[in-house]
Amino acid sequence: MDIQIVLTVILAVAVGVSLGLLGGGGSILMVPLLAYVAGLEPKQAISGSLFVVGVTSLIGVIAHARAGHVRWRAGIIFGAAGMVGAFLGGLAGGHIPGTVLMMAFAAVMIVTATAMIRGRRKPQRSAATASTRLPVAHVVLQGLVVGAVSGLVGAGGGFLIVPALALLGGLAMPVAVGTSLLVISMQTFAGLAGYLTVVTMDWMSVSAVTGAAILGSLLGARLNSRIPEHTLRRGFGVFVLVMGGLVLAQELPSPANLIVMGVAIVAAVGAAVMGPVLTRSRT
Repeated sequence: MDIQIVLTVILAVAVGVSLGLLGGGGSILMVPLLAYVAGLEPKQAISGSLFVVGVTSLIGVIAHARAGHVRWRAGIIFGAAGMVGAFLGGLAGGHIPGTVLMMAFAAVMIVTATAMIRGRRKPQRSAATASTRLPVAHVVLQGLVVGAVSGLVGAGGGFLIVPALALLGGLAMPVAVGTSLLVISMQTFAGLAGYLTVVTMDWMSVSAVTGAAILGSLLGARLNSRIPEHTLRRGFGVFVLVMGGLVLAQELPSPANLIVMGVAIVAAVGAAVMGPVLTRSRT
């Protein structure tokens, strides 16, 4: 078997573990894995990532639904809007140069890393958000925007969906996480449909990566209770920040690439040092 395929599958298991541990955020590494390790073209990597993330999220929904952590009405409304945005994003992505897509993806990685390092602030539910009424217009608008970003760059968007469901839908955090997986699966498949109108998938590579990611996510879910979430999330955020800088540096000419990489490393070191302070200040 080709060493490149073996390495890709092994790393896909690692990404799957991060998905199982974090619930969201781990999928941000799937595009670089498919692009730089598996050697797929940027548009193939993004469409492949949408498939992998969609399948693994769908499996996660089943587990969360059994625990009663999925609010179907909120998820379907948000997800339906996200599907429209993701399909349009996927259509647009099929006509945008690969370098531009990878730079946009790097920007999403950096935003994701920042959100993970800062940590989640438990939302204070007001009387409005605590009611059973769902602000449908706000949820639909948020779903369209998040879906468009997800479909364009191949990220699940969980770091945006979870806070939106918690704040707009008034959902408790475990329920917001479970419901977000339903939304992610809906919008990633819609984004994939948009890309498949102009991109041909490498189904053999993507299927192998999907199987490995599922295996890793199941393992990660079993390890979830053994590692403090805030420590894991902050450490992973620092890693994603460095990776975002690396992806951006790969696409920029010299010497701009060296400057970007240096800034990313300095920012990651600073985040590692200041992360605990920021986390405490938000609780």
